[in-house]
Amino acid sequence: MNTEEVFLEQLNDSQREAVMYCDGPALVVAGAGSGKTRVLTCKIACLLQQGYPPYTILALTFTNKAAREMKSRIAALTDESMAQRLWMGTFHSIFYRILRFEAAHTGFSPDFTIYDTGDSKSLIRTILKEMQLDDKIYRPALIQSRISSAKNALMTCRSYEQNREMVEYDMRAKIPLFREIYKRYQARCFQAGAMDFDELLLQTNILFRDHPETLLKYQEKFRYVLVDEYQDTNFAQHLIVTRLCERHRRICVVGDDAQSIYSFRGANIDNMLRFKDHYPDFRIFKLEQNYRSTQNIVNAANSLIDKNKGQIPKTVYSKNEPGSKIRILASYSDYEEGYLVASLIAELYMKEHARYADFAVLYRTNAQSRVMEEALRRRNIAYKVYGSQSFYQRKEIRDIIAYFRVIVNPHDEEALRRIVNFPARGIGETTLNKLLTAAAAHQVSLWTVLSVPAKYEVVINEGTARKLRDFRAMMEELIAENRQLSAEAIAERVVKRSGMAAAFFQERTVESISRQENLQELLNAIAEFCATRREETGEEMSLTDFLTEVSLITDQDTDRNDRDTDKVTLMTVHAAKGLEFDNVFITGMEENLFPSAMAKDSLHAVEEERRLFYVAITRARKHCTILYARNRFRNGENNACKPSHFLNDIDPRYIDRPEERTNRQTAVAQPDDRPFKSSRPSYVTRNLRPESSLKKTDPAGQESGEQSGFRTGETVSHERFGRGRILSLEGSGSNAKATILFEHSGTKNLLLKYAKLTILDE
Repeated sequence: MNTEEVFLEQLNDSQREAVMYCDGPALVVAGAGSGKTRVLTCKIACLLQQGYPPYTILALTFTNKAAREMKSRIAALTDESMAQRLWMGTFHSIFYRILRFEAAHTGFSPDFTIYDTGDSKSLIRTILKEMQLDDKIYRPALIQSRISSAKNALMTCRSYEQNREMVEYDMRAKIPLFREIYKRYQARCFQAGAMDFDELLLQTNILFRDHPETLLKYQEKFRYVLVDEYQDTNFAQHLIVTRLCERHRRICVVGDDAQSIYSFRGANIDNMLRFKDHYPDFRIFKLEQNYRSTQNIVNAANSLIDKNKGQIPKTVYSKNEPGSKIRILASYSDYEEGYLVASLIAELYMKEHARYADFAVLYRTNAQSRVMEEALRRRNIAYKVYGSQSFYQRKEIRDIIAYFRVIVNPHDEEALRRIVNFPARGIGETTLNKLLTAAAAHQVSLWTVLSVPAKYEVVINEGTARKLRDFRAMMEELIAENRQLSAEAIAERVVKRSGMAAAFFQERTVESISRQENLQELLNAIAEFCATRREETGEEMSLTDFLTEVSLITDQDTDRNDRDTDKVTLMTVHAAKGLEFDNVFITGMEENLFPSAMAKDSLHAVEEERRLFYVAITRARKHCTILYARNRFRNGENNACKPSHFLNDIDPRYIDRPEERTNRQTAVAQPDDRPFKSSRPSYVTRNLRPESSLKKTDPAGQESGEQSGFRTGETVSHERFGRGRILSLEGSGSNAKATILFEHSGTKNLLLKYAKLTILDE
């Protein structure tokens, strides 16, 4: 049996058909947990077996992790050398590579650098300051988003200026000078020899549009094109792929329209829904068997997503065990919701001998993590929050990488601004502002002015001029040495000569030691990168090669998949896409939270929110628990909440929804503290005893704790802490207190005059 037959035997019928069809356009609709990565890797291996040279296969992904995983699997199916020669990577990394090769057509240097989100926002702030615009009106995040949207729509600053509709929109939005900001932003990026992520897509489209001979070269080079997560592509990405395939039409796109959740990043689900419009002769393959989840989870998710109108029909099914039903639990408040989740995790951890890494708590917004973190800490449950600062975003790492960027591209303004006085060398903010003003006035780069300040009429004293000369001389030496040395060697010299090593080693604080360790870890990373590439290619890697690697790390390539430590994962649903856990808790399922209040006026937006909920449910392998709160603390006060109407979209056959119970003030659904236990006590509320019969005073005229309408042993409810039992009462009058053991919130000592307690009858 040959190699091809071996890996084809591992596929089900639908997967095998998708892999074997290579004669024309193919759309592979891959349901959640249906093995799409296996199909992609096997298809590429199959193409290699059929005689396609690896360098003629282009495979585009959305994360570096996905590309690495597929390369590793392909290497196992074929051989390492073939896998390494594939053109496989993220959209941005592949287009970055093409733009470097074709730099003569773009006007940029082949060594152009990449501005990440932080660099981009910093430049926008600088421009706003220069234009004396109010950053509360021209908010940097808003401006950055508008520039990104314009580029993804393939609108240059010139075409934006000429678009009457966009200009009128800016007038209505009270940002009439946006087009001027965009124009200056583009000019400054070009002067700095830098592109942001969106510019990579824009420039690739311009390259293929304006240079048909270059487009033809890549059309002939890439004989087969594959795209992963096609439902997440934006207009710019879709157009590039379409152009590359318009001659040979050998394209295979894989995705799930039911998991299209990134419209805020420009993703357009219509690219997938209307694939047939671009390729009328296409073949569609549906991967409908879910290998991940139990039957109840899959069926519940199906019944939910069936309510969407804009979708490609499919019936996902599971042959796994039926499993437990999805539990929908209510709590009094977001506070109790957190403690309820912590209790359930602790119970399952013991009951099923699970690891904490098998649990994930998902939420719609990052702000929801605070209460959850507090609850887990109080139960001594280890956790990690995805979205915390990644290694390459730490200040000292960004500082040293800024040195690398200036060595590769001295005109990189944001990197140069970052390092010119770090570590401190007496070049202050006043001097830097003079240099920046001169650069803007003469339309040259900051490095050009810094090299000869007098030529650009920058007035500085001799001491400052000497410091600038010393800095420039150091950098010019490093730039010259970089042409001769490997990335590993030049990095070590930069750490020493920049003064960063000395600055950090002078102090013995915890923070300083941490920075030292991080710098050493960066050097380790560069050494590992060089060693790995040396083993793969036999070549020495340059600093440019390393910067290419780290500059294109996406927010989905950070520590979310670090499962080495046994910790519960807390993350937004958006961040969870692509992951799976045995036990998933989806919190905050309330109207105006999930779905978001911003979605209520748009059917399209509501359907995307429903797809987001679908993604959340399908992350679970064994157990899925959905929670909502009757009250949520916002803006300094408790606000009443309604359960999300999405809960009613799930077929009741697949859910277990504990009976709702009401109290005196509001209809409050009581949470069962053991959602995987079939029996539970039932409670009803009753009014406080009539004041006339209960209110007695002690000899001093003060009402006692026992006489305030409550008794030791009674069950009560609290709007934030939930249900509890009174352990003791003490004090009198305004000082009367109750010690209450709450089921999920622990023991609290509450002043009765402030505590809004309701007595519950068992």
